[in-house]
Amino acid sequence: MRLAYDPSHYRDNTNLKDTIDAVARLGYEYVELSPRKDFIWFNEYPKVDKQLIKDLKRYCSDAGVKISSVLPVQQWSSPIEEERQAAVRNWKRCIEVTSELGVDLMNSEFAGDKSRPVQSEAAFVKSMDELMPLFEKEGIKLNLQSHPHDFIELNTEAIKMIRALDKEWIKLVYSVPHAFFYDDGIGDVEQHLEEAGDLLDHVLIADTLNHKAAFGLRYIVNPPDANVTVHQHLNPGEGEVNFEALYRKLREMEFDGIVTNSVFSYPDKPEWSNEITLKSIKEGLNI
Repeated sequence: MRLAYDPSHYRDNTNLKDTIDAVARLGYEYVELSPRKDFIWFNEYPKVDKQLIKDLKRYCSDAGVKISSVLPVQQWSSPIEEERQAAVRNWKRCIEVTSELGVDLMNSEFAGDKSRPVQSEAAFVKSMDELMPLFEKEGIKLNLQSHPHDFIELNTEAIKMIRALDKEWIKLVYSVPHAFFYDDGIGDVEQHLEEAGDLLDHVLIADTLNHKAAFGLRYIVNPPDANVTVHQHLNPGEGEVNFEALYRKLREMEFDGIVTNSVFSYPDKPEWSNEITLKSIKEGLNI
């Protein structure tokens, strides 16, 4: 099992070198390169050149940190063709950058338009038809997660789509803070992991509240019919996810993939947050 840190707490106010140093200082051997303005940002072309790649490799080597995966988020499932094409161009560059870094895994979200699921699925499949040969050429694996407001939110539907792609190198990211979106408010983490089975390759650790609770008023949005979704990435124990069941099921499955600290909510006190979350992970998984 690889224990990694998503350094989103540091993305806005810390340069890349200091971010990698912070990952090492917090006690991690692996870092997940999630979106940041000075590297790969959401829905933008990567702001990366050969020198930055060389520098990043040196930062990691000096800090004793390895890159577990590169995480771009692009609108590759957009029903708007021009937007989809731009996302594919961006993805191609992201794949090249990942290869030049010597990393063999990327992970991402389905994206798309929740209100247009059929058109978004068609766009996603078209994008994958264009990108899968490049993934295979570069020897890079891909892990996918459904995300709140994506065209796929349910865990079962994400699994079906991954199986439909039918590539042994495409597997599932299970994001714990999305648990209540994965089954429309139930949050049965054990069932989700059981459904994933052999596709499960990456687990993101954070807590959240059930957005369906309190008669759907756990979060009050005005106007009430606004097209939004809400969730959090809290420290374990601050929300309503059943972490005891989650860790028990992962132990039963003898999970041996990547487990990432994916708490984003405390950029003002990341070390305090990490102390809580890292303790939860290590005690829960007997690491």
